[in-house]
Amino acid sequence: MSRSIVRQSKFRHVFGQAGKAEQCYDDIRVSKVTWDSSFCAVNPKFLAVIVEASGGGAFLVLPLSKVGRLDKNHPLVIGHSGPVLDIDWCPHNDNILASCSEDCTAMVWQIPDHTPTRPMSEPIVVLEGHSKRVGIVSWHPTARNILLSAGSDNLIIIWNVGTGEPLIIMEDHPDLIYNVSWNRNGSLFCTTCKDRRLRVCDPRKREVVATNFEEPIAVLELDTSNGVLLPYYDPDTNMVYLCGKGDSSIRYFEITDEPPYVHYVSTFSSKEPQRGMGFMPKRGVDVSKCEIARLYKLHERKCEPIMMTVPRKSDLFQDDLYPDTAGPDPAIEPEDWLEGRDEDPILVSLRDGYTPPKSRELKVAKKNVLDSRATPQRSLSSCDGTNLPPQLLEKLLEEIQNLKATVLSQEKRICDLENKLSKYTNGTV
Repeated sequence: MSRSIVRQSKFRHVFGQAGKAEQCYDDIRVSKVTWDSSFCAVNPKFLAVIVEASGGGAFLVLPLSKVGRLDKNHPLVIGHSGPVLDIDWCPHNDNILASCSEDCTAMVWQIPDHTPTRPMSEPIVVLEGHSKRVGIVSWHPTARNILLSAGSDNLIIIWNVGTGEPLIIMEDHPDLIYNVSWNRNGSLFCTTCKDRRLRVCDPRKREVVATNFEEPIAVLELDTSNGVLLPYYDPDTNMVYLCGKGDSSIRYFEITDEPPYVHYVSTFSSKEPQRGMGFMPKRGVDVSKCEIARLYKLHERKCEPIMMTVPRKSDLFQDDLYPDTAGPDPAIEPEDWLEGRDEDPILVSLRDGYTPPKSRELKVAKKNVLDSRATPQRSLSSCDGTNLPPQLLEKLLEEIQNLKATVLSQEKRICDLENKLSKYTNGTV
């Protein structure tokens, strides 16, 4: 009598569980724009959702603890003049968020720990370089202040947000770019494109190092739906979660080094279709409940957390479920990365859980525009039609530097006051 062999895996019984009503975020008007991004981004401090807005683009930022019905007067982030298409939290600063929009710009925002009393309209830096709408923003996984943007002009631009300048521009895609994903140390990134080609790009060489592959290592037919799949890969557990836009299920798989490589685990199903999905970084999960992943499902009018849990009887920390994971500190500076150096993420232990650090200010020091851009001729001619004398030019430069120093000191003062206000509102003072 033959017996079927059951594959041994600690993740074979992972199950998904939707949050209770009191754990959901209600009355959120999720954006109806026709774009295939996730519309949601989450980290251990905040939940951000792209929402409907009149007269431009907006997104909502909520502290994770602010569950329940949303106050209709809750302030939004409203700096874009066109619909917001994508948002992404910085992996090295839980208070920094990047956004992009149909207005052809990407913006970087400093989100205060306390809830603002009025809408936020002033980003800390505006990144202008695309000629058409910008649909993708993605932070470098290990280098400080490196951000990638991709637009409908088929360009990929890599920015140093600390200086507000483009570092690398790639023009290797003949059609619309659908998605971009960095590898673990940020030495390469992968793109999918409307021309049905998968490309592996080396940004510092400014070239495509691989286009498509001879054959896939595994093929799985999921369903006949034409909805876009949002994949989330967890490198700590080698699990992949597939969330179909417009679908009402989340399928998850385990990846191994041996054939057949991709192993179906289970499906989490619900009645309501998902408009988008956010994926919590591993440092934000609840290790005391053996939670290995948490997704935030967008409905039409609410956001619902979904916890993926391994059933265990012990209350002790489960070392095998939680290897050291990527922490919040950058492993490398932008100048070193640009020169060709690569570093893996700096890992942290989750044994005692993770406590998000206090707000850290992102310092933006833009280069002097006179150093990088030719000054228009009419501004060089003052009263007599001749060039500015060197003494006057030096005086102007000195005045610009003094103004910059004043602005930086005022920004620091504002940050200090906001942190003080946050302590009072949180009851820590």
